[in-house]
Parts: sequence; structure tokens; C-alpha cells
Amino acid sequence: MKVEFAPINIPLTRRIQTAAVIQWLFSFLLLDPYFGRIKLQKSIERTKNLLQAAQCCWGVFIILLLGNYWFLPVLYALWLYLDWETPQTGGRRSKWVRNWTVWKYFTDYFPIHLIKTSDLDPSHNYLFGFHPHGILVAGAFGNFCTEYTGFKELFPGFTPYLHILPFWFGCPFFRDYALSTGLVSASKKSVSHVLNNDRGGNVAVIVIGGAEESLDAHPGSLTLNILKRRGFIKMALKYGAHLVPVFSFGENELFKQVANPKGSWLRTLQERLRKTVGFTLPLFHARGIFQYTFGLMPYRKPINTVVGKPITVKQNLNATLEEIEQLHQTYLQELSKLFEEHKEKYGIPDHESLIFK
Repeated sequence: MKVEFAPINIPLTRRIQTAAVIQWLFSFLLLDPYFGRIKLQKSIERTKNLLQAAQCCWGVFIILLLGNYWFLPVLYALWLYLDWETPQTGGRRSKWVRNWTVWKYFTDYFPIHLIKTSDLDPSHNYLFGFHPHGILVAGAFGNFCTEYTGFKELFPGFTPYLHILPFWFGCPFFRDYALSTGLVSASKKSVSHVLNNDRGGNVAVIVIGGAEESLDAHPGSLTLNILKRRGFIKMALKYGAHLVPVFSFGENELFKQVANPKGSWLRTLQERLRKTVGFTLPLFHARGIFQYTFGLMPYRKPINTVVGKPITVKQNLNATLEEIEQLHQTYLQELSKLFEEHKEKYGIPDHESLIFK
């Protein structure tokens, strides 16, 4: 295999952009215990404790606990106990962290763009359905967890909350970093807290396809795991939150993934892991830091996240199955319409359409 090295005379700005993405990858692939654990699935049961101990955050916690500064992790453990419910009650975002200059370089690396198609009323709450999941949901993070793609300017009066799997908040130190960017739990309690705001102006951003959809995140793939997903529909009806389909063009182009067609041994293993631990990670690869042939760095591919028109939802505390199904079908139609209206602009061939499964 011939290795294609990066030129030496690359502008400093691009080097800084690469460093910003490395920081992001390190945070979400190494600091988080669940990502690290899934990376080595061949012997998950035998290495479970070893992998946990090897994680950076847990390692620091244990070292401090066994050293002269044992009182620091003890105090932190007390803080963790008192703060345990925060990810489910709106989180604890930091304007300072969301405005770090590193996020400007992160969003410029791809680059990431946020496109608005319709005005939203800040007196209402909204539920954004984000598609597709991709490998690491870079578009969702860049648009809703940083201040460098113009969310505030495009949607004044709104506060976005990106919901992720609850177990991400079980890791010491990492959880506080995640909370500071505006990430919150994807639990029912957390989504309810965001949408149950009488003043309006809250946006719950949910990646509808979840971990299962990431297994289909191959370049060019337009498969969305949504036909059996009705939880977000029920939440919208319960709180009268207007639904907004969001499609992120380019999300699936950032990484390549080892072939895992339905029925293959790899796909079977990945799906078993998902059912067991509630999460799985594709065997992905892309480019390196100083070369373009292999590595875990995402490709420099543009991500264009298009926010569609809102679907008006009237509060219904006792929605019937027929009403849930009807709203679900309306959502699918609006999502398809959004995709069809913008696909040509972002390089999708005219004959290509979304595949719902």
C-alpha cells in the first residue's frame, strides 16, 4: 500500500484545524470509557475491567485517589453524587467553552455550515430530528454545541440541547466537559425537561437513527433507520413541540467503514453488541495526521446541515396509535421533501432518494 504524505508547506491555519479535530477525537474516542471499550470488541468480556482501568479519565481519578491528593477525587465523588441528575435537567452549558476558538478551527476543518429554510417562533419549543447519524455525528456537534456556525444568528431566542446516550455521563471529568458544550442526556426525563418549558425557545436535538444507523454510515449511503422510531413523535405530541426535520448533507462522507452487509459475521457481532450494551461503534477509518492513506482523522468533506420547515404539533396527552402513525408519516414526507429540494445543490444525483428502514 502506497502512503500519500501531506505536503510540508501546508498553511498554518490548516494545521491548527487538524489539531482542533484531533482534540475532538481524543475527547470522544479516548476520554469516554464506552467508546474506548467498544473499539476492542473481539474479547469484550475478558478485557472489560482492563479497558475501563486504561481510560484516561478513570486513570486520572484512580491515580489521584491512591496518591497524596486523595481528597480531590473524594470531593469530586461527592460532587458527582450531588450533580448526578444535571444531564437530565437541562445540563450545565458554559458560554465560555462553547466559544472556545478551537471550535472555530474545528468547524472550518470540514467545513460545517448550518442552513435555515424557515423562521421559527421562539414562543414555542421545537424538536429537531437530526439525520443521518453518520459515524460520530460531527455535524450535530459543530452546529449545536459550538457558537461558530451561526445558530444564534439564524434562530435568535432559541437554546439548542443535543441529546446523547445517558451512559456518556457516567465518566468522571468527561461528563463535565460534555455538559459544558450543551450536551444532555437522551433519556425521556431529559427530553421532557427541555420540551416542558412554558416560555418556549428550547430546541431538543435528537439523532433519530441512533447507534443502529451508524452501521449503515458508508460514503454515499442514504439509508435512515426511522420506520420503527416513534418515541420522538410521542414526545412531540405530549408537549406540543413542533417537529423539524434536519438533514446533514455530507455526514456519511467523513469516514470509510469496513464492509458490514446484513447477514455478515461483522454485522451480526455489531448488532449483538448494540443489543447487549445499548451502543456499538463501526470499524471506521479515514486519513491520518500527516498522511492521507489511513488513520482515524475524518476526511475534509463539507457538512451542510439543512434545517427544514416546522411541522405544527398540537399537544395531545392521550394520542391514539392512529394519531401517532399519522404524525410519523407526515414527518417522513417532510423529511423526504427537504432532502429532494436540496440534494442537487449538495451533489446528490437526481435518481438518488432516501431509503427508510
